[in-house]
Amino acid sequence: MNTRIISYVISNLFKLMMFLLLFPLAVSVYYQEGLKLSMAYIIPIIILGISSYFLSNKAPENQSFFSKEGLVIVALSWLLISFFGALPFVISGDIPNMIDAFFESVSGFTTTGATILPEVESLNKSIIFWRSFTHLVGGMGVLVLVLAILPKGNNQALHIMRAEVPGPTVGKLVAKMSYNSRILYIIYIVMTIIMIILLLAGGMSFYDACIHAFGTAGTGGFSSKNTSIGYYNSAYIDYVISVGMLVFGLNFNLFYLLLLGNIKQIFKSEEAKYYLLIIFGITALICVNIYPTYTSISRLIRDVFFTVTSVITTTGYSTVDFNTWPTFSKTLILFLMFSGGCAGSTAGGFKVSRVVILAKKVVREFKKIGHPNKVVNINFEGKTLDKEMLDGIDSYFILYSFTILILLLITSLESDTFLTAVGSVFGTFNNIGPGLDATGPTSNFSIFSPFLKFILSLGMLLGRLEIIPLLILVSPRIYRKRD
Repeated sequence: MNTRIISYVISNLFKLMMFLLLFPLAVSVYYQEGLKLSMAYIIPIIILGISSYFLSNKAPENQSFFSKEGLVIVALSWLLISFFGALPFVISGDIPNMIDAFFESVSGFTTTGATILPEVESLNKSIIFWRSFTHLVGGMGVLVLVLAILPKGNNQALHIMRAEVPGPTVGKLVAKMSYNSRILYIIYIVMTIIMIILLLAGGMSFYDACIHAFGTAGTGGFSSKNTSIGYYNSAYIDYVISVGMLVFGLNFNLFYLLLLGNIKQIFKSEEAKYYLLIIFGITALICVNIYPTYTSISRLIRDVFFTVTSVITTTGYSTVDFNTWPTFSKTLILFLMFSGGCAGSTAGGFKVSRVVILAKKVVREFKKIGHPNKVVNINFEGKTLDKEMLDGIDSYFILYSFTILILLLITSLESDTFLTAVGSVFGTFNNIGPGLDATGPTSNFSIFSPFLKFILSLGMLLGRLEIIPLLILVSPRIYRKRD
């Protein structure tokens, strides 16, 4: 285990966190919130600065690392940024309990959007900003950002990208990983700025436009309003955010292809086709199911399309309470919670690509009935998938299901209904935010004990990092010898 390179990357992460905390500090100064609020950001900046210096004040000579170092770096980084991200909430007094603050911080960075707050409008402006800003930072991945700003491009950093960017595969856009990361973040920031401009055009203030653009870009869903996007009651804003969520749920490699003018390759994306088919197909099914409860077809389509895009991209914004929908519609919502968005996007969930590949495996087994020796290849995105890839998806599905079962058993100890337990686990582990029943779109997670809030916080991290990095971090064998 190359501990020096781990310390070096974590040290750079702390420096990045110091810089990021300057943004809410500037907001606090602008709104004249006083010294106490300023200290909520200054104190963590000082702690991070001292910690960064003692961890590593210069680059190590041996900068090589392998998959296990990459996994440990990712797991440690996300735990540490969640802890330091919670400090402004505690120091400001807006969320004085550390467990609650940690839950809120994890929810922000993992772009889950679940909250323990019964209402947010009474919070200080800078705290609301920091809460949503964590979505923007965590959406693409904090270590992807670190790789983007590191002066030396190290292709071995692909081990970090694989561990942090959700999905079964990570594609390299260019040869050097530092350039790869910069391209991703430039695309990400430009798209976020476009979202801010579009929301400003809809009548939002600059402050609110930033908050909701951060939530849309990171597919997180934190809002500055108690009633979320429903507060604005605007068809324009609903559709802008709906389309925004849909776009940010796509693989970011497609946007790079768009910049290159490779339109044909974009239309060949199999995952994108299935992703859009799921969105529009389920939107149509739910519209038919709840049609009798609406008097306006335009409002029906608007509410359902917004909800479907919000859930499948695991954003969590709401304009209606889908808890009141019929069981058939809520079952479809559960499927959306499971499937999530595309690999290589800011969305959470199991990922559409894995769902499609598992479905193709089932079809292959049917084709082999009566012909056990027949060779039936599984093709995806124009390529024949090898056994290692297929076995990896099977293994992750088993691990995914087993983790959900454990979280469900623990959560059921404090849940009044089965729907509450299932919704809470799916909402946190799949990084969606709102669950069902007692933790639905109009509720929050304050009903649970500090212990369960901590467990669900770990659940959010497990879901965001797709389980393996955190398991590796607590495995004693990984520290003993080099693979």
